[in-house]
Amino acid sequence: MRSSNPVFSRRGFSRDNGYAGFNAAPQAGAPVTGADPYAQGTAANPYATNPYAQQDTRYGVPQAPARTGAMTIDDVVTRTAITLGTVVLGAALAWALLPVDEANLGKSYGIAIGAALVAFVLSLIQSFKRKPVPALIVSYAAFEGVFLGVISSAVSTYIGPGVVMQAVLGTMCVFAGVLLAYKMRWIRVTRRFYGFVMAAAMGFMLLMVVNLLFAVFGGGDGLGFRSGGLGILFGVIGIILGACFLALDFKQVEDGIAYGAPREESWLAAFGLTMTLVWIYLEMLRLFSILSGDD
Repeated sequence: MRSSNPVFSRRGFSRDNGYAGFNAAPQAGAPVTGADPYAQGTAANPYATNPYAQQDTRYGVPQAPARTGAMTIDDVVTRTAITLGTVVLGAALAWALLPVDEANLGKSYGIAIGAALVAFVLSLIQSFKRKPVPALIVSYAAFEGVFLGVISSAVSTYIGPGVVMQAVLGTMCVFAGVLLAYKMRWIRVTRRFYGFVMAAAMGFMLLMVVNLLFAVFGGGDGLGFRSGGLGILFGVIGIILGACFLALDFKQVEDGIAYGAPREESWLAAFGLTMTLVWIYLEMLRLFSILSGDD
């Protein structure tokens, strides 16, 4: 399966470049076949070159023991905590050291835009790497944090001091809600779900690009997708898309664990989850900023 997340969609925990997540997870007693991208040997005999292969007569088929060094949920949680912690630390330092008063606003904005561009480049480099590089991922998180810190400070200063906290709480609620819905299987990640989310995401991004072009060359707010009633509507749509990305990412992680992805892949999972949470936070920040400005 491939997630809508740009990191997972490039590499992910796919099997045979297909959609591992849309098929049943391996069951106890079922032989591992070529469907598992981390299995060794051939599809006909996955144990041909596996030094750990064993015979298990309980089920009448050969069974391989749990793969050593495989990714676990603890690995994903730990790496995600590191990347998110780096984002928060970078944001806190930027908030404290890059003031957004009249005298320093231009300089702080310039640094924030530069940090965002560096973070974007680092994310692209990691996306095209065959393996996750922790140094790249942590660096991305640090620069992303600087960008978020300046933007959040500006919103708190010029729009309302409570908007940032509302956006943080809103992001946490979306994460918790999607996780609960996914664990309870209220959200079913299927091919149709994946296709719908990808189509909606491409349409959303296309509209945002068109709006940006109109704003740059025509002045004002472009087509009005970032303010007023349309801004609120597209803010809600952006948050819903972020929630869908989370569901796809959770499925991605679940598949990686089920199929024995290497432990290093937990860095990739953390990277993707962090990018999705940053997306949701920015959409929350924009939505609450519009709502606060309308009061």
